[in-house]
Amino acid sequence: MTAKRARSRSHTSRRELLKTGLGAGASALAMGAVSRSAAAQDSQWWEKIIGHGTQFDTARDVNREERIKRRRKELKDLREGPIPLRSDEMLENLRGAVERYQQIVQRGGWPKVPGPRMMRPGDDDERVPLLRRRLRASGDLGPPRYNYEGFGFDGDLEQGLMRFQQRHGLRVRGRVDRPTFAALNIPADLRLAQLRLTMQRVRELIRERIEDRYILVNVPAFQLEAVERYEVQRRHRVIVGRSGRETPSIKATIQGLNFFPYWRVPDSVARMDLFPRLQKEPDYLAKEHIRALRDHFNGEEIDPSTVDWSQADTQKIKFKQDPGEWNALGLVRIDLPNEHIVYMHDTPMKNLFDQSARAYSAGCVRVQNVMALVEWIAQYEIGWDQPGRAAAVVEARDELTVDLSRPLPVYFTYVT
Repeated sequence: MTAKRARSRSHTSRRELLKTGLGAGASALAMGAVSRSAAAQDSQWWEKIIGHGTQFDTARDVNREERIKRRRKELKDLREGPIPLRSDEMLENLRGAVERYQQIVQRGGWPKVPGPRMMRPGDDDERVPLLRRRLRASGDLGPPRYNYEGFGFDGDLEQGLMRFQQRHGLRVRGRVDRPTFAALNIPADLRLAQLRLTMQRVRELIRERIEDRYILVNVPAFQLEAVERYEVQRRHRVIVGRSGRETPSIKATIQGLNFFPYWRVPDSVARMDLFPRLQKEPDYLAKEHIRALRDHFNGEEIDPSTVDWSQADTQKIKFKQDPGEWNALGLVRIDLPNEHIVYMHDTPMKNLFDQSARAYSAGCVRVQNVMALVEWIAQYEIGWDQPGRAAAVVEARDELTVDLSRPLPVYFTYVT
């Protein structure tokens, strides 16, 4: 079922360089004239960017670094192993899970564990026997090792709870917090219905020919998998659309990479977000390097101070954000033309990847460690066969567009 890898030619076009005075140095680096060792010096500065508008006041948090390290250690939500979601193996695994949950439902399901008061190791709690029964019903906790089990939250129960949390993409803390209560108390018959729906969706995904290389974004799992020769090569955490701005299910084709992109603010985002904000914060455009333009994205620039934003015609004003680390798209956009005008991109708000639930965008997909994914996408393009090329382009602040000679299929789907 494998196919030969083929080298392909790239068609790399250059727009004007950023207005930073880097000129010839940027151009030379983008063409590969500068060594990777030079580009590697402090080459991860872009991963440390914390953008505006996040829900965290990290500047005032003296323990921010420790909190981030702790959150990342607890967050073990990426699926493991080489088997892709689009595979016969996954479909067979789902059939087995459906059969197992059918048996659980036939036995009466599992008990509800009352909340919301937290339960943690070392506690004596009247709810502990219910928690044990709940975890044994789903196979997360083994049979009792002793004739008598009391109300103590012991080490065996902690390990079973951690297995449950890891399976459900929760923070693996070994204590029952509110998100864990919510997951524990979803009825068995509803889980069975979810598994059946998931099996149907996977069956639809593998109905067509499976490509040699492709990317799949599993929206409800907040993760992406890059597949080559029927094995997962990379997985990334992603941020997806929030409630009311959900990421659509699509099949599209990645056709290019756009470093240091302009962000042309979609009309829906301008109408629902920008115009209301400007009524309260007139200097917001200047702070965020956003230009107001008349009629279209290449139109005449408008002085924001001359506009009454409470009366402005939302149909006649467009917004475009300049390239840079402040840009909502981050430092690179992965172009995949589609009717919903959504794409994948970097983000300045890196701290949001440390959350277990990552529905924050207006529909596009933001990718953690996006430069590594960009290099995987472009690895068969001329000049991109050596690691570190994306870092070199970013270090040079080179506003570069790469048109792929081998466009790559991409799927946004919902597999719960």
